[in-house]
Amino acid sequence: MDIYFVLPTISTSFIVLSAILMSIGIFHIKKGNVQTHEKFMTLAAWSALLFFIIYVSKTIFLGNTQFGGPESLELYYVIFLVSHIILATTGGIFGGIQVYTGKKNKLRQHRKFGMTAATIWFFTAVTGIMVYIILYILYPGGETTGLWNAIFHQN
Repeated sequence: MDIYFVLPTISTSFIVLSAILMSIGIFHIKKGNVQTHEKFMTLAAWSALLFFIIYVSKTIFLGNTQFGGPESLELYYVIFLVSHIILATTGGIFGGIQVYTGKKNKLRQHRKFGMTAATIWFFTAVTGIMVYIILYILYPGGETTGLWNAIFHQN
C-alpha cells in the first residue's frame, strides 16, 4: 500500500470515529449525563482535529487526488466535492464554536446551536466518506496534484 492511499484511509477513519463519538455524546446529553457527554464530545473534537491535521499534511506535502472516474461524471463529482467542502468548512466553524461555548460554560449558546452543528457535522462525515469511496474505492484515483487542479482537473 502506498502513502497516497494510506493517509486518506487513516484520515477518513478519524472522521468516522468523530461522528460515532459525537453520536454517543449526543445520546448521553439527552439522558442528562453531562460529564459523559463532555468526555465523548471532547474525544469527537480531537478525532476531527486529527483528521484535519492528516488531511492538511497530505494536501501540503503530497497534494490532492484528482477524480479518476469517467469524464461524463466529473462535473457531478466537482459539484458534490464543492458542496462537501462548504459543509466541512461550516461544520468546522460550528464545531469550534460548540467546543468553545461548552468549555466556557456558555450553555445557552451551546444548546441553541448544538443540534445544528451536529447535523452539519454528520452530513460532513457522510459526504467525506462518499468522497473517499469515489476517489479510492469506486474508481482508480487520478493524479495527485495541487488542490485547485484536483477540483477543476486542470492540467
